[in-house]
Amino acid sequence: MTLSGMTGFARSERSGVYGSISVEARSVNGKGLDVRLRLPQGLDAVENPIRELAKQRFNRGSVSITVTLTAPEGASAASVDMAQLEAYLHATRNLVDKGGVRAASIGELLALKGVIISEETGLDEDQAAERDAEVVNAVEAALDGLKTARLEEGAALRTVLEGHLDEITDLRDQAANCAAAMPDAIKARLQVKLDELISGGVDPDRLAQEAAMMAVKADVREELDRLKAHIDSAHALLDAGSPCGRKLDFLSQEFNREANTLCSKSADTQLTNIGLALKATVDRLREQVQNVE
Repeated sequence: MTLSGMTGFARSERSGVYGSISVEARSVNGKGLDVRLRLPQGLDAVENPIRELAKQRFNRGSVSITVTLTAPEGASAASVDMAQLEAYLHATRNLVDKGGVRAASIGELLALKGVIISEETGLDEDQAAERDAEVVNAVEAALDGLKTARLEEGAALRTVLEGHLDEITDLRDQAANCAAAMPDAIKARLQVKLDELISGGVDPDRLAQEAAMMAVKADVREELDRLKAHIDSAHALLDAGSPCGRKLDFLSQEFNREANTLCSKSADTQLTNIGLALKATVDRLREQVQNVE
């Protein structure tokens, strides 16, 4: 499987005795799959097949499909509905006479709904069936193009995500090798503080007990182990491909939780700086994960 993004655009066209068909398909990020159709009047029969085509190709994203159908030259005519026009004129006459509004221009009147009547030459049953089939074929081609665009975005996203994971791995290793996180360093810091407060030294046994308690509170090895496990899981999800966006989003939350714990346990400037850098990298990772299907 290949990683896929959620944004893209594609277009396809067809033509025949029914006229010309133009299809535009575009998608943006979405928590689930939301398919929105804009079809010309008379194409209701193809709505369900088109939705199925989208469901077969995508799992997440807001997908918009617009179908435009243009009749062949000479197959349509237009006329003015005089009764409708008179109704609009009568409705506005009182306002015009009172000086509340200006009289509408001929262009404005003709633009009103129902004034212009489109009279199209009807297709026979076979021609209508051919048109509907070609509409579905055109939509299928556009959706295939949209899927290709989303896969191209996914390839670019994978490079970015792997870069962020490499940064997290490096910071995790820095934290593991940080001297301030070692039990001996914790014991030494406690010895210095106690020596400052108590003259004559400190009982070695008591020092060992206090150092052990501090070591437990400041020990970040468990967080570092979980970070390594999360890194391995993220790489496995990228290798498996889409749909994995939701799982990566959950995993990025776990990364953030471990980074926060690392900062809260830190009693050393070096380890704190590593934790803050880790948080910043995790934020960038999660931002990009939102684009993954």
